[in-house]
Amino acid sequence: MGALHLAQGIPANVGVLGGGRMGAGIAHAFLMSGAKVVVVERDEQAAQGARERVESSVAKSIERGAVDGNLDEILESFSTSLDYADFAGSDLVVEAVPEDPGLKTTALTAVEAQLGPGAFLATNTSSLSVSKLAESLARPERFLGLHFFNPVPASTLIEVVIAEKTSEEAEAAARGWVAGLGKTAVVVRDAPGFASSRLGVAIALEAMRMVEEGVATPEDIDNAMVLGYKHPTGPLKTTDIVGLDVRLGIAEYLHTTLGDRFAPPQILRDKVARGELGRKSGKGFYDWD
Repeated sequence: MGALHLAQGIPANVGVLGGGRMGAGIAHAFLMSGAKVVVVERDEQAAQGARERVESSVAKSIERGAVDGNLDEILESFSTSLDYADFAGSDLVVEAVPEDPGLKTTALTAVEAQLGPGAFLATNTSSLSVSKLAESLARPERFLGLHFFNPVPASTLIEVVIAEKTSEEAEAAARGWVAGLGKTAVVVRDAPGFASSRLGVAIALEAMRMVEEGVATPEDIDNAMVLGYKHPTGPLKTTDIVGLDVRLGIAEYLHTTLGDRFAPPQILRDKVARGELGRKSGKGFYDWD
């Protein structure tokens, strides 16, 4: 069988800004639904990393039987670039750069300048104000949040975040994209932490305080959530997978916007200061080596 057919509701041409773990996962998801996908990165080394991540994940999907297709033919619809101008033909671009407001604002403004008037633009932020990010855009009505979850290929959830000026057309289109990806949309109004990050971080911070206070080990805390509440991995292992530095950044933002209940515990600050960032560094609340 050849390349995949375009799923109903999926844009024909999709761009992704940033090809890290999340960006590569987003690219994979749209590619598997039949879209032509380009990932734009900051330099050739980063672009090569993005290519390797996407190619590897597509190959694994084929090996698992999750998708029926030929690897080489599917990858004909995938490319990487160092030039924002290659977003020019995109129907949708999803920004997936690090959670830094200034970086995202600059990136989104630069991307929008390349897009046609009918294109949509989305941010994959997990906590930052989508309405605030929209303030620098010329067409905020065609902008919204698409909060994907890690790992993107296996996750069945996408949080659709509606900003103050997001149009009904953009919301309807986003619902179609999510359905076309075979995932479920949770639609939320733009608010600090949205729904998923606010709840997820609140549980994770309390779990960290329990470790700090010697209530239980990380393993036992996670097992309590996995076995008692059907949590997929537990809040501390999830923190390790997401990255302790990422969790700290989100917690600090929520602390400033929602108050002391989101104040990061000292154990989290100390681990980040020591470079214990979770799976990506080999150590967090667990040893990953």
